[in-house]
Amino acid sequence: MMLPQQADNAKLMRWATYASVTTAVVLIFAKIIAWFMTDSVSILATLLDSSLDVLASVINLIAVRHALEPADKEHRFGHGKAEALSGIGQALFIAGSAGFLLLQAIGRIINPKNMVTGLEVGVGVMVFSIAATLLLLSFQKYVVRKTGSTAIKADALHYKTDLLVNGSVIVALFLTVYGWGYFDAIFGVGIAVFILYSAWQIVKESIDLLMDHEIADEEREKIANIVLGHEKALGYHDLRTRRSGTRVFVQLHLELDATQSLASAHAIADNVEKEIAALFDDAEVIIHEDPVLHNAQG
Repeated sequence: MMLPQQADNAKLMRWATYASVTTAVVLIFAKIIAWFMTDSVSILATLLDSSLDVLASVINLIAVRHALEPADKEHRFGHGKAEALSGIGQALFIAGSAGFLLLQAIGRIINPKNMVTGLEVGVGVMVFSIAATLLLLSFQKYVVRKTGSTAIKADALHYKTDLLVNGSVIVALFLTVYGWGYFDAIFGVGIAVFILYSAWQIVKESIDLLMDHEIADEEREKIANIVLGHEKALGYHDLRTRRSGTRVFVQLHLELDATQSLASAHAIADNVEKEIAALFDDAEVIIHEDPVLHNAQG
């Protein structure tokens, strides 16, 4: 059974996925209209990106729902790594859109088009896209801060690239309309390269999650301070940490006075476990008690 904080986080993550899919669908329809009216390769770039955003966001929605399922007999550590798989899937979609865009932009450089029509419509749609994306990102930022979700973080990352893409498209439209025919295609190439870089960032974070990468040094230091700050703790070793979705797993060996009773040592370990778990919204902490004689301490 979920704790109240865990239930709230799960609800936030679900709403973030719904908001992402809805925003992407709305922007697709707006950009289809703008592309037909302008025939701009830059707007085509953002249309392709938004189209893949829908697919990526749907994958994200499914992955988040699966990641939030509780642990079962076959998955004792839960289903949190579904978020990392979603991140890699999103990165593949994003990289695919960048490759297609590169082909379109290079084709336009080889056969440039000196004029882009429908400037007002194109700029209007881009401004609308920026406003809608900013609203979505502010909500996603809140959800990531509350939950630490890798899937929502990956989703937010490619929407951040959308802001730069949409802003650069506005510049490209103005330059192209006023006679700089190559700029529409050149901006398309620049956008594609930036999208590929963003895809690599998502892949890197997802691989870290799948490979049980240690949590941040700052968080490990907080754990160490809690352990060493306990008056009965003589030290610790073999601290191991990892993330799986929104859950953090912490394991360590706690060094305690060998002369005290097992019950006393267990009570101290329980107390330290609770303090460490309080650092995170959702954590599983396992401590092994190691007996140490005082005269062995140096």
